[in-house]
Amino acid sequence: MTEQPASVNRDSERYKIYIVAVCTAAYVLSFVDRQALSLMIEPIKRDLSLTDTQFSLLSGLAFSVLYSVMGLPIATLADRRSRPLIISVGIALWSLATTLSGLSKGFVHMFLARVGVGVGEAALTPSAYSMFSDMFPKNRLGRAIGVYSLGSFIGGSAAFFIGGYVIGLLKDVDSVSLPLVGDVHAWQVTFFIIGLPGLLLALVFLLTVRDPVRRGLARDAAGAVRKVAMRDVFAFLRGHGKTFSFHYAGFSCYAMVLLGLMAWAPAFYIRTFGLSPTQAGYALGGVVLVANGSGVLFGGWLVDRLTSRGHTDGAMRAGVIGAIGMVAPVVAFPHARPLWLSLALLAIAMFFASFPMPASTAAMQVLSPNQMRAQVSALFLLISNLMAVGLGTTLVALVTDELLGSDQRIGASLSLVYGIASVLSIVLLWRGCAHFRRSLARQEQLTAREPKTAASESPVG
Repeated sequence: MTEQPASVNRDSERYKIYIVAVCTAAYVLSFVDRQALSLMIEPIKRDLSLTDTQFSLLSGLAFSVLYSVMGLPIATLADRRSRPLIISVGIALWSLATTLSGLSKGFVHMFLARVGVGVGEAALTPSAYSMFSDMFPKNRLGRAIGVYSLGSFIGGSAAFFIGGYVIGLLKDVDSVSLPLVGDVHAWQVTFFIIGLPGLLLALVFLLTVRDPVRRGLARDAAGAVRKVAMRDVFAFLRGHGKTFSFHYAGFSCYAMVLLGLMAWAPAFYIRTFGLSPTQAGYALGGVVLVANGSGVLFGGWLVDRLTSRGHTDGAMRAGVIGAIGMVAPVVAFPHARPLWLSLALLAIAMFFASFPMPASTAAMQVLSPNQMRAQVSALFLLISNLMAVGLGTTLVALVTDELLGSDQRIGASLSLVYGIASVLSIVLLWRGCAHFRRSLARQEQLTAREPKTAASESPVG
């Protein structure tokens, strides 16, 4: 463990805010690196000779499989070792992989680079969630996670703006000659621009962030901190099987809508309304920044508000409320005309689609013992990303290519797939509320019976 310098007070409010801010900055960069691909769908498809289905594998499966699978061993380390070190290595890895995406010469090259992005990003979120749970009480956790989650939409918005600007700037240029690289396309330059700054942030994170003191550690009969293995995590999940089944499935359907719209909205507006990539980037960048940004902050506030008013299932209820508000605009926006009306309905859908980011996380962190928090989050991300990114984005492509037979009918595919996912989310989360209340009551009783020691807190590193 690396000892914390005496000048750093890990319990000070200012330092806690700094940690949330720098984690949010990392999340911003992660979504810039992740989201920029969707805006550049047409030039990448053209230059690499891809179909919609192949592109969906790049934006979905290539990223999500190892992002999800590697989350488990990385989360195990995060529950035992220095979380800032793990995050720093992850930032450096995904930033390098994003830069290498700009060197892709074909589908396989791009696929492998996106896999690297997924592996790197798997280090960030479970570790950050675990740190926040040690830093803030239950009635402030939702807002902290909401601020962090805002980074995804700042990043997504920045990806649209940056990608749109660079593509617009170089729209009349066939190729750009770069030192050491040679001639590259405009979309390749975009990957270089968004990938390289992450290497600097990785260094800043490593040098300035110290691990928060771990709180709420489970203990054995002698009062010693209990060592937790993966089998213990699975035993804990089985003990609350119905709660986590409804939570994981309900919020995964919810995430399918959010991440699917982020991935396919550029293609929809380019094909249906004839927007250029630059126009689509600016329009969607504004929607994501305003609608999703305000939605995730409101969702975090709603979780804390419901919890403060005595609703122990406040996080699950916030998810239900958001899913109900999401259904109608998700189904309607692909069919609405003119353009401003479609974008307005998309903005409403995106506002409510952002609720589950703080809600799903707060529910997991409140219920899980300290030594399991990152691993429980990683298992959720495994299921959620395989469903939302791997399956959700590919389903739209398959419906468009195979069922509807034309990439111009992508709007009908979005309405069908994500309308069904929204309804499923409402049903699953609503049924999960009662199970969550019972699980939390049981877990609190168990914690109250556990032996206490004078050293109830343990620093980690």
